[in-house]
Amino acid sequence: MRKTTPVLDTAGHPAPAALSRLLDRITGDGGDSDGSTTARELNLRHRLLLGLSAALTLVLFLSYEGVHGDAGPLRTSSAPAVVAIDTARHALGAADDEARSRVPSGSTFQTQISVAAQSLAVAAADEEGGAPGRQALQTVAGLITVYTGMVQKALREQDTGPLREAYLSYAHSILHDGKDTGILPRLLTLQGQQQDLVNRQTRFGWALWLGWSLVLLLVLALAAALLETQVFLRRRFRRRYSRPLLAAGALMTGGTVILALFTLWTHEGMADTHQRLAKPPRDSLEVGQQVADHLSNTGFRAAAAVWILVGGIVLMALADAGLRRHINDYRFTPR
Repeated sequence: MRKTTPVLDTAGHPAPAALSRLLDRITGDGGDSDGSTTARELNLRHRLLLGLSAALTLVLFLSYEGVHGDAGPLRTSSAPAVVAIDTARHALGAADDEARSRVPSGSTFQTQISVAAQSLAVAAADEEGGAPGRQALQTVAGLITVYTGMVQKALREQDTGPLREAYLSYAHSILHDGKDTGILPRLLTLQGQQQDLVNRQTRFGWALWLGWSLVLLLVLALAAALLETQVFLRRRFRRRYSRPLLAAGALMTGGTVILALFTLWTHEGMADTHQRLAKPPRDSLEVGQQVADHLSNTGFRAAAAVWILVGGIVLMALADAGLRRHINDYRFTPR
């Protein structure tokens, strides 16, 4: 059996471990196959931990954004537009009933018209509806102006005059007639389009199911890799535990649980909103308040997406720190 002598520095003291291995390699006294194997195993685990951490960060960010990215537009645009259009429809219906009553009140009629106009302005602010939706609402606003003018002319006529009935009949036709020409049919079509948009924004489709399934698989894989690396370091280097790897496991577990709960709460609020808007609401003020309650705090939870990227960087740094010291000790080992 070949006897190996320790490598000494110029002062006669033992050389550092990494320098000793390098000198052994140069002088031919090394060639430590066990060290080479350890170096390969360390690098393999290092690449595995970094790769799983990066993959988990990316998939988690995309899956989280897939849910929370629609919560903001739903809260600020789509859901309020559905409620606003329904409010306008009911206000116009009440205005028409008032105009055709036996003793019409011009002030009551004008109040209902003002409510309808304000509601349409809210609906027009919906950027998700796009230019066609805003153009359709502008057309409706123009028709309401024509309708209001006809009713005001009718109210200036005598109660039993034929001209008054003619004006009211024409105003009624502007409000109700034809899918493509009447005000109320146009608003009903626009409301249906907004409800379709709400359906798309609140749907938890196959892509989201796939994304969150991948998140679960990557979390389990990374947890197993961290545990196996802890066991490896304990057996090979007699280290009881690695603090950076423990911190990486805690960060991954805690962060994933918190983000999953945020996603669950947001999706429940979006699903409740979809269910509440599925049928034409009767009390628009009550529905608006309910929608606001369902979607409360979604903006705060959506803002947490940026912390996924920050957490991913920290996770990779901890995984690297847990192995870097040992990798540096073996970086001169023959491969």
